[in-house]
Amino acid sequence: MNIYIVYDSEDGHTEQLAKSVAKGAQKVEGAKVFLSHVDQADVRDLAEMDAIIWGCPGHFGTISSGLKEWIDKLGYLWAKGELIGKVGAVFCTTATIHGGIEATMLNLITPMLHQGMMVVGLPANIPENALYGSYYGVGVTSPIEDANDVLGQSLFEKGLKLGEHLGEHVANVTSTLIRGKQNSPQLSR
Repeated sequence: MNIYIVYDSEDGHTEQLAKSVAKGAQKVEGAKVFLSHVDQADVRDLAEMDAIIWGCPGHFGTISSGLKEWIDKLGYLWAKGELIGKVGAVFCTTATIHGGIEATMLNLITPMLHQGMMVVGLPANIPENALYGSYYGVGVTSPIEDANDVLGQSLFEKGLKLGEHLGEHVANVTSTLIRGKQNSPQLSR
């Protein structure tokens, strides 16, 4: 099972979250995880993946320009239907608690739906998610650099744990889907 995690990161917070998502996915047997910054990611690799997770810092409630430019290269995959039926999930970071986390995740989900992907969120049965997280994916408030912000640091650490939960959840869902397709060929495209 191939899982591709693509991220944009400016100050390293989103990269840390991407690594926590990868760590969670790697907990699932059979998961082969590819982690790539958007500057090195190749959209042609997506056709060979079973699950795709992408994330970025939120910019005014929407996708960062670096990840948006990369997503805009998916047109030929869309035209061929290459991503139909693949599992997708999203994550983001923002500088403030109310900095557009959920708006950014909804904007990240939209291209996946256009591709015909099956979007997986983060379920409410994870106690940390019910208290801090989001059901659309993982959104994390990043700590302010060089500030003694105990709350910000605590929220970021909780967010990294949620990232692990998301990665593991996506890998488990993908594994179940693959087994279902193997047992029921009519489920394949």
